Amino acid sequence: MSRHDAQPENQEDLKMPGRVIRVGTRKSQLARIQTDSVVEKLQALYPDLQMEIVAMSTTGDKILDTALSKIGEKSLFTKELENALERNEVDLVVHSLKDLPTTLPVGFTIGAVLKRENPQDAVVLHPKNTGKSLDSLPEKSVVGTSSLRRAAQLRKRFPHLTFKDIRGNLNTRLKKLDEKEDFSAIILAAAGLQRMGWQERISQLLEPEDCLYAVGQGALAVEVRACDRDILDMVAAMHDHETVLRCIAERAFMKRLEGGCSVPVAVHTQVKETQLYLTGAVYSLDGSECLKETMQANLESPLQDQDVASDGVQRVGITAWTIPASQQAAAEKLGVDLADLLLSRGAKEILTVARQLNDAN
Repeated sequence: MSRHDAQPENQEDLKMPGRVIRVGTRKSQLARIQTDSVVEKLQALYPDLQMEIVAMSTTGDKILDTALSKIGEKSLFTKELENALERNEVDLVVHSLKDLPTTLPVGFTIGAVLKRENPQDAVVLHPKNTGKSLDSLPEKSVVGTSSLRRAAQLRKRFPHLTFKDIRGNLNTRLKKLDEKEDFSAIILAAAGLQRMGWQERISQLLEPEDCLYAVGQGALAVEVRACDRDILDMVAAMHDHETVLRCIAERAFMKRLEGGCSVPVAVHTQVKETQLYLTGAVYSLDGSECLKETMQANLESPLQDQDVASDGVQRVGITAWTIPASQQAAAEKLGVDLADLLLSRGAKEILTVARQLNDAN
């Protein structure tokens, strides 16, 4: 697949003497590392730019005694940042894409989706269990995860284990694991561990047959005001072609299912030559019920019945005019079609029960 790189039309505006681009981010160490990496890319593209990082705490950072799925707020890690964007206090915001809802507030768009890190989930073992895997942990070992998606899949796959909620940023969760005896292992996103430089803590990467990953996991997103054409043009140069198409398909799948962190929805995507493959699944909370299917879309030929997208068209919140509209349309249709297939087989009922049980517990 060819890459369609585009340079901003308004580069001169961005080089204005004294122009400062303010970048919003969460305060956690991982968020700062991710934001710093985006700022470095922008500075390499536009050496004359002045960048200022504005860090703030979000609702999800402040509420640490409640499971994410119980808080009942869709924008746990994004709302405060979006408020700052709306008030023109920042010009762009860096997020983990998996934290962004599939429908963004009016006036905002994802202007860049960067090259994805490994989206798989990783097992981090308590030091006393070094050399083991989930399979070989003793009966009733407690494994920590803050994700219903992970717990549902792993309960089914590893019935001898007990899964318990664990909250906090990466540093906090690793400290809880290492310094107490509450958990034999915890499950974290491999991408976060890699970005923190903690690859050596990964004891096991979970393969698709063990655990499909979260929509958008491993990808960074840059959110901007949809009306800021100069900023949109500027960040568009960071779009990664393959990652954008995979994430459009994943987000379209999630949106059609009306999924979120309060229900177990999982995906796996691949691009092979001109084909985009999407595996999607929904689960009951205990993992006993599962609907899972794989579909593919051809990225080579444009869809005959699809209007050509123009600049500014959003697909599940993403604006990517550097990437052929026909490919974006094919990716979005793939996600919708796969979701419709699962809905026709009873996915809505499984997710409704999962949501009700989660709310009741």
